[in-house]
Amino acid sequence: MGSLSVAAGSKFECLETQGKILSMTKELKRSIRLIGVPMDLGAGRRGVDMGPSAIRIAGLDRALQELGYKVGDAGDVAVPSPEAQESGDPQARYLSPIFHVCDRLRKRVRRTMEAGETPVVLGGDHSIAIGTVSGVAEYHRERGQRIGLIWVDAHADMNTPGSSPSGNIHGMPLATLLGVGVPRLVEMGGFHPKVDSSNVALIGIRNLDEKEKRLVQESGLHAYTMRDIDERGMKAVMEEALQHTTNNTSGVHMSFDLDGMDPEQVPGVGTAVRGGINWREASLIMEMLADSGQMTSIEITELNPILDVRNQSGEVAVELLCSAFGKSIL
Repeated sequence: MGSLSVAAGSKFECLETQGKILSMTKELKRSIRLIGVPMDLGAGRRGVDMGPSAIRIAGLDRALQELGYKVGDAGDVAVPSPEAQESGDPQARYLSPIFHVCDRLRKRVRRTMEAGETPVVLGGDHSIAIGTVSGVAEYHRERGQRIGLIWVDAHADMNTPGSSPSGNIHGMPLATLLGVGVPRLVEMGGFHPKVDSSNVALIGIRNLDEKEKRLVQESGLHAYTMRDIDERGMKAVMEEALQHTTNNTSGVHMSFDLDGMDPEQVPGVGTAVRGGINWREASLIMEMLADSGQMTSIEITELNPILDVRNQSGEVAVELLCSAFGKSIL
């Protein structure tokens, strides 16, 4: 009986210690800065410019505050409307205004991190990632560090002006960040690539252009298709993705395109593709990222409220962001 009492006492002491650690962790949580980018210049249809508002309306700031974070909102980066702009080169539509928006975003993200805050960027089409990741990479580069990148998407976003059938820049940001594409975008911030392909994990892809498939295969990044997820399970995929993205890096940026999920659960996206990541798989991605303690920054993109049902997709975005910041079932 005595040994049982000692074991029980040790167990309770361990639980008490864990409780103290969790309490200290909560006190040390960093401040979060929300940054909206209401841009649909990179997309083929209107509506994603209202995405940041939809996510805010779904109660993001309150939900993060309930997790113990201090949350500030920097408002929106100024974005011109397509009607007031010339589309320009059909192989890279709205290049000039997209460059200027992303460059402003780059600077705002870098300043946010310099202030000790975690940037949470709300899109907007996925071309905004050129600005977000450039800012995160620049901040760490100035400190002699490099970052990893997890990219969740139905599409690879690895097109270039020469391979894209549409000329829509929201299909080109990942290639751009890897140093391939329009020089003006590639060289944003004065350096490229923004991230090494060996530190990039692309998760959930299921709809690629023929030329784009070759670009992915030759890039050196780690691609996980929906078949990989079906066969191996999201846990194994995410464990491997974290190994690659944290290898000799200072942390991981998460770029989450909502069309990576199945449209039955997230109807409010402009380029929906059937057979995507389900609710629990998406939550597991974010939960495992939170558990790793390696997230430097995060963005959610491609929410189109015009196509949504009672802001269902906006609410999903809030839940996923909360999971990334440590919300758990128990």
